[in-house]
Amino acid sequence: MDRSSSKLAEARDLVPGAFRRPLKSKVVRLAGWAAFVLLTAWCLWDFGFAPGRILDGITRFGTVLSFMFPPHVWETWEEWREVFKGLGETVAMAFMGTLLGAVVAFPLSFLGAKNIMPISWLRLSARRGFDALRAVEQIILALIFIRAFGLGPLAGILAIAVSEIGTFSKLFSEALENTSKKPVDGVKASGGGTAQTIRFAVLPQALPVILSVILYNFESNTRSGTILGIVGAGGIGFLLADRISAYRWPEAWSIIFLIIFTVYLIDALSGYLRRRLIGSDEKGRT
Repeated sequence: MDRSSSKLAEARDLVPGAFRRPLKSKVVRLAGWAAFVLLTAWCLWDFGFAPGRILDGITRFGTVLSFMFPPHVWETWEEWREVFKGLGETVAMAFMGTLLGAVVAFPLSFLGAKNIMPISWLRLSARRGFDALRAVEQIILALIFIRAFGLGPLAGILAIAVSEIGTFSKLFSEALENTSKKPVDGVKASGGGTAQTIRFAVLPQALPVILSVILYNFESNTRSGTILGIVGAGGIGFLLADRISAYRWPEAWSIIFLIIFTVYLIDALSGYLRRRLIGSDEKGRT
């Protein structure tokens, strides 16, 4: 132990700069932390995060939460049918939007995969196109499509589909890029061409990831479909916005509970499909 300490002391005497942080690094680190603290403080001040305002908001929110129980139970089949129809429209909107987005994005993803598309300018152009589609929020797309196609689920389906084209194209291309090269080399060594290499070496590795992404985004789009309904794209979101604007909070909370339950069901179904189609490891994880 003493010998090691003496060697360390000798090395510190010979090269003192190697055992202390350079001044430039200290200044950069300090400036970064200062910028972070100042930006956070400015945001809190500019956005009105005053203690009194926060306390008042929490009190009002507690009043709203008090309407959760007992939840409202509709008494007639007509009322239930209206709610179930809204839920069905939201799920169908999410399903169709996700499906259309995946169908269009799958071939486009090959343009953005580095191991498949060797032409750099075409690959980079495709990736920037994916970024442009993802940069526009679904709610903005929904407002645009509502003006073009009118109120209803069609605008929501198109908004989800266009947004998902950008998201799926990026994620699918990354899944294609992250495949192992060993199966590719094996197919090429046996005389396979480009199409055979993609079909028998790349896709079998990427498809489980692609399927998992599609199932997760379907679940996410079910939640997004609720928001799109609030701006006029139909579905359960329209009913929820109507109940909130009329201060019918018990009904609003009952609708929220039904949305949560629907998302739980979709998550369970997605997990089942992943286990059946993708498989699980020895510990039962998908």
